[in-house]
Amino acid sequence: MKISSGLFSVVCIVIVVPSILLIYSMNYETARSVDLWFTILAGIIDILAIIMWFWIYRKILVPLDKMRIAIKKIADGDFDYELDEKDFVEIPFLYNDFEKMRIKLKENEEEKILSENAARELVSNISHDLKTPLTAIRGYVEGILDGVASSPQKVRDYLNTIYNKTNDMTKLIDELLYYSRVTGNKVSYNFERTNVKDFFDEYVKDLYLELETVKIKFSYTANVDADTVIDIDREQIKRALNNIIANAVKYMDKEKPEIHLIVKEMVDAINIRISDNGRGIAEKDLPHIFERFYRSDASRNTKLGGSGIGLSIVKKVIEIHEGSVVAMSKSGVGTDIDIVLKK
Repeated sequence: MKISSGLFSVVCIVIVVPSILLIYSMNYETARSVDLWFTILAGIIDILAIIMWFWIYRKILVPLDKMRIAIKKIADGDFDYELDEKDFVEIPFLYNDFEKMRIKLKENEEEKILSENAARELVSNISHDLKTPLTAIRGYVEGILDGVASSPQKVRDYLNTIYNKTNDMTKLIDELLYYSRVTGNKVSYNFERTNVKDFFDEYVKDLYLELETVKIKFSYTANVDADTVIDIDREQIKRALNNIIANAVKYMDKEKPEIHLIVKEMVDAINIRISDNGRGIAEKDLPHIFERFYRSDASRNTKLGGSGIGLSIVKKVIEIHEGSVVAMSKSGVGTDIDIVLKK
C-alpha cells in the first residue's frame, strides 16, 4: 500500500523530532519536565492517530466500501457498473484488477448471450431444414401408398426424390456432427508434406464432373512451381474447399454460372482463390459470414436451407493450419474467397 510522501513527512516531524527533544530534555530537565514532555508526546501521538485514521478512512475504507458495492452489482449481473478511478489513487492496483475482471465478465456474458441466441436460432433453422424434406418425403410416400403414382416410372421418380431428400438430411446431420467435433477439438489432424500442384490437380478431377452435372462452368489455374510443398491435412483442406464451393453452388443465380479456382504461389505462402459469379453477399453480411450459425437475410429467405456453419468450419480448419481466410463480394456480381496457407 502506497503512503504519500507528505504523510511520511508529517510522521517524521510529529514523532522523530519530539523524540529527539525528549532525549535531550531527560539529560537537563527535572522529572517534572520529563512528565510534561511525555504528556505533550502522548497528545501528539493522539493527534497523529486521528490524522492517520482520517487518511485511512478517506483513502482506503471509503474506496473499499465502493468496491464492495461494485462487487455486489457485478454479482447481480450489472457488468456496466463502473468505479471512479480517482477514488483509488492510493490503491490503483485494486481498481485496475477490478476493471479487468469486470470487462472480462462482461465479455463472457455477452458471448454467452450470443451463443444462446445462436443456439436457439440453430434449433429453429435445423427444425425448418429437417421438416421441409420430411414433409416432402411424407407426401411422396403417401402418393405411392394412395396409388397417385400409377405407373412404375412415376413410382421410380417418387422414390428418387425421396432418396435425394434423405441424402440432404444426412448431409445436414453429418455437418452438424462434424462441427461439434471440430469446435470441441476432437478432430484428429494428419499433417503431411504435400506437393501443392499434385494435390490440386487431383482435387479438381472430380470437381469438373460434379459441377458439369449442375451446368456450372468451372476453370482451374495453378501458378505454382512443380516442386512446391506445404504441410496440410489433405482431407480437412478438401472439406474446407468443398464447403466453399458448395456454398457458391447453392446461391448461384446466373444464367451462365461460373466458378473459378486459382492457386498462386507467394514468397512464403500459397494463395487459394475461389471465385463465382453468383448472387454475392450483402455488405452488411460480409463481416459475419464465417461466424458460427450465421445466415444472411438471403439465405434465411431461400428454400435451399442450410445450417449456417459451413463457412465457420472452413475458418476453423484454416486456423488450425495457421492460415487465414477472407471474403470479398459485391451483391449481384459474385464472391471471391481467399485462403492463405503458409509454406
